[in-house]
Amino acid sequence: MERTSEQALCYGAPPMRPLALMLLVAVPALAQERDFSKIEVKATKVAGNVYVLTGAGGNIGASVGEDGVAIVDDQFAPLAPKIRAALQQLSPKPVKFVINTHWHGDHTGGNAQFADTAAILAHVNVRKRLSMGGKTRAGDVAPVSGPALPVVTFENGLSLWWNGEEIRAIHPGRGHTDGDTVLWFTKSNVVHMGDDFFAGTFPFVDLPSGGSVTGLIESIDVIVGQVPADAKVISGHGGPISSVADLRKFRGMLDEVVATVRKGLAAGKSPDQLKQEKVLSPWDSWGGGFIKPDDFLSIVAADLAKK
Repeated sequence: MERTSEQALCYGAPPMRPLALMLLVAVPALAQERDFSKIEVKATKVAGNVYVLTGAGGNIGASVGEDGVAIVDDQFAPLAPKIRAALQQLSPKPVKFVINTHWHGDHTGGNAQFADTAAILAHVNVRKRLSMGGKTRAGDVAPVSGPALPVVTFENGLSLWWNGEEIRAIHPGRGHTDGDTVLWFTKSNVVHMGDDFFAGTFPFVDLPSGGSVTGLIESIDVIVGQVPADAKVISGHGGPISSVADLRKFRGMLDEVVATVRKGLAAGKSPDQLKQEKVLSPWDSWGGGFIKPDDFLSIVAADLAKK
């Protein structure tokens, strides 16, 4: 079933179209075309100091406490006033840090709006891709500059000591893109996965931005190997709040799908033949997001072709 415009916005994408037209990286144009006036930004407590804010685009994580407010991602620029208003309900203190999980505009579109009070942190490839822009299957993404760019970058990770706990920014490797960051709020026992985890659905893996499905599996292993088994997990899109067991299930699905597609390709079959044979039918339940089984099969096949 095709998503409505409002439903699709919750996933940071336009209504269902062929894959080439719905890549998330075309969000600057999306933000200009969409009416955000009806979008409601809601804050829900996860655990400890951590809240999750939902609206349109990627799920926002927020650390709220005596030191002030730090947020993970900031959705679209037009939503910045609504995001601020939701945060003001949690704390009167300003946002001091913004941590981008990757470069896509449904996660970084509000950077410039928060840069008046906040330092923006991200993996080095996030600043590189934001500053260069580039071509995508959905069109051109214009470069950004000035306050929209991260001012602190890292390669492997860093620790932010904030609101009484260590917030670890971890770059687990290639996954959704080549600049992904996962945030582990160590005392609150909450993990924000960014788009390295889509709750209950096939993920969008942005191959042109250095992403990799096989790399995503490895990156999830890195995270699962570090965080406690009882941690609460915030996904990049969708909800509700997940668990490490959900993350393991997601990882298992990825592994099984990759093995199935690899076996078919090794037998000399084309991706179109595999689609016709519906080899991903055992995982149809994961197709409820904007990435459908055939879309994901194409992504996996293209990723394996690079190996």
